Amino acid sequence: MKDQWNLRYSTSEYVYGTEPNDVLREQEPQLLRGSKILCLADGEGRNGVFLAERGHSVTSVDASVIGLEKAQQLALERGVEIKTVVADLAEFDLGTGQWDAIVSIFCHVPPPLRVKIHSQVSRALRKGGVFLLEAYTPDQLQHHTGGPPFAELMMSETLLRSELTGMEFEFCHEREREIHEGALHNGISSVVQCFARRIDP
Repeated sequence: MKDQWNLRYSTSEYVYGTEPNDVLREQEPQLLRGSKILCLADGEGRNGVFLAERGHSVTSVDASVIGLEKAQQLALERGVEIKTVVADLAEFDLGTGQWDAIVSIFCHVPPPLRVKIHSQVSRALRKGGVFLLEAYTPDQLQHHTGGPPFAELMMSETLLRSELTGMEFEFCHEREREIHEGALHNGISSVVQCFARRIDP
């Protein structure tokens, strides 16, 4: 898997662009100032760097060494710092009470791993912490505008509501929208978007 992503990122071009995901840009004002944020599968760093530019403390994790090298280069160009961790998400522990926010933007992994990651989210967040996600739904297969080629790697509102236990949803919905993120996410797309907050006693 990491070889696949290293190959994809082995170009001077930022294949998903250098601008942040639209949903992340829209929801960032809801985050606490100076939040400690974990960005899952952050690739070439466009989302992590954006958050660092907004004053947050960012840790970007990805399996691709090359992707995260480009993330650090982007951070340098933008005059900010991010922490990068090269790790397979199957072996990465989200920790306990570590993060003010966890961001998952188009993090498509096999279902057992997705369930494992989502089961850790509530525990990994600090009190009042939030989880922000955008992912493709199986309907995306009809558009051919980005995302994995297999429906089982995609997500739905029903799956997310069942897997993200211990979370209160501010929104979780499926929709179609135009996405223009570099060469590989480009055109009308079927997505699920989720913003959820840890339930505290």
